[in-house]
Amino acid sequence: MSIGQVPGGKIVAIASSTGGPKALQAVITKLPAKLNAPIVIVQHMPPGFTASLAERLNTLSELNVKEASEGDVLAAGSVYIAKGGKHLNIRYSGNRHVVYYTDEPNREGVKPCANYMYESLSESRYGEVVCVVMTGMGADGTKGITYLKKQKKTHVIAQEEESCAVYGMPKNIVNAGLSNQIVPLERIAQEIITNVGVI
Repeated sequence: MSIGQVPGGKIVAIASSTGGPKALQAVITKLPAKLNAPIVIVQHMPPGFTASLAERLNTLSELNVKEASEGDVLAAGSVYIAKGGKHLNIRYSGNRHVVYYTDEPNREGVKPCANYMYESLSESRYGEVVCVVMTGMGADGTKGITYLKKQKKTHVIAQEEESCAVYGMPKNIVNAGLSNQIVPLERIAQEIITNVGVI
């Protein structure tokens, strides 16, 4: 923790790719409206698809779900899905955490890339980051969480192989020794609630 950083609050940061929309629906729809943390999500999707994903999840969920906009202020009980074609980052500014986008090239072959999200959270004022890595191809999230764990209290939940459409991203998290828990898809929502609580 850096000098002058005030610990407090938690945030949930989810990374998913292939099979992710269905997995996200299974998780987000089981979370209560009074979840005591905001949720930020990087789901690998091209531009134009993330808005419809957010709208669908919003109609099915107790939580407020939206495609994250530049300058959005993160609030507990709300879900912010990264726009396709941009890299989502979190910045602490004016006593609040806000969304900002960057336009670097693809990383890990994708844009948005969860590594940027996790790395930006290392500079946040959150006391703890609960990382959830779900179904998807490749290794996005591994480098970002490796960096984040060196900077901040971090709890990592990896989706177990049997419930993944593609066991790539969680497998890399597990193989890197980063996971605190390996759980089936149907238990991820409960583990999030256990780790961040309700208001």
